[in-house]
Amino acid sequence: MTATFDLWKFTKSVLFYALVVFIVVVSVFPFYYAILTSLKSGTDLFRITYWPTSFDLGNYASVLNQGSFPRNLLNSVFVSAVTVIGALFIAVTASFALSRVRFRGRGLLLMTILAVSMFPQMAVLAGLFEVIRALGIYNTPWALIFSYTIFTLPFTVWVLTTFMRELPVEIEEAAIVDGASPWVIITRVFLPLMWPALVTTGLLAFIAAWNEFLFALTFTSSNDTRTVPVAIALLSGGSQFEIPWGIIMAASVIVTVPLVVLVLIFQRKIVSGLTAGGVKG
Repeated sequence: MTATFDLWKFTKSVLFYALVVFIVVVSVFPFYYAILTSLKSGTDLFRITYWPTSFDLGNYASVLNQGSFPRNLLNSVFVSAVTVIGALFIAVTASFALSRVRFRGRGLLLMTILAVSMFPQMAVLAGLFEVIRALGIYNTPWALIFSYTIFTLPFTVWVLTTFMRELPVEIEEAAIVDGASPWVIITRVFLPLMWPALVTTGLLAFIAAWNEFLFALTFTSSNDTRTVPVAIALLSGGSQFEIPWGIIMAASVIVTVPLVVLVLIFQRKIVSGLTAGGVKG
C-alpha cells in the first residue's frame, strides 16, 4: 500500500512539473522566437530554426536609426506613465470614498464604475472620437491619455476599493482622533499600506496603455504623436517578402523588454496585490 501511494505521489509530481514546463514553454516561446528572428538577416529570416545561428544587430540599428521610432518610444513612455499617475490618483481618492464614506447608492455607483469596463473599445470609438475633437486634443498625446484613463479607471478603482476595505478601521479612527484630515489619512496612513495594490494596478494599467493599438491608431495621425504599437504596424511593406520581418521583430523585442523587466522587478508586490483581500483572517 505504501509503495502504491508513493508511486501515485511521484506520478502526480511528475505530471504537475510537466504541466508547468509546458505552460512556461508556450508562454515564453513566442518572445524567444522573436529574439531569434530579430538577429537574422537576408534569406535566414525564412529559415525555421530554434537555436541561434547568427548574431546580427543590424535590425536593432535600423530600428533605432529610423527617424520616428525613438520618438514613438518616448511617446509611449510619456502616455503610459501619465496615464498610470492620473488613474492611480483618481482611483485612490475614489476608493477612499467608496470604501470609507457611507452614502446612499455607494454599491450602485461601484457597480456602475465596473460596468464601464464591459463596453468594448469599438462600441465607444465613434463617440469618444467626437469628444476628443470637441476638446481640441486630437492628434496629441493627451487624447490617448484621456481615453486610456477612462478605460483604466474601472479596474483600478475596483481593486483599490477592495484592498482599502480590508485595512483595519482602527487605524483610520486613531488618525481622526489625532486631528488628521481625510487627505492626510489617504496620503500618510493608507498609501504606505497600499503599495502592493498600487504596484499591481499601476503596472497592469501601464501594460494596457503601452500595448493599446486601436485608440492610438484612431486618435493620432502623425509620426510625431504615434506610439510604438502603431509605429510597428506601419513598418509593414507590400507583399510578405517585402515586409521587414527582422526589423519588426527587433522593434517588438525593444518594446517588450521594458515590460518584462518591470514584471520581474515588482513580481512579489504584484502577487501580494492580487491576493490581498482574498483571505480573511
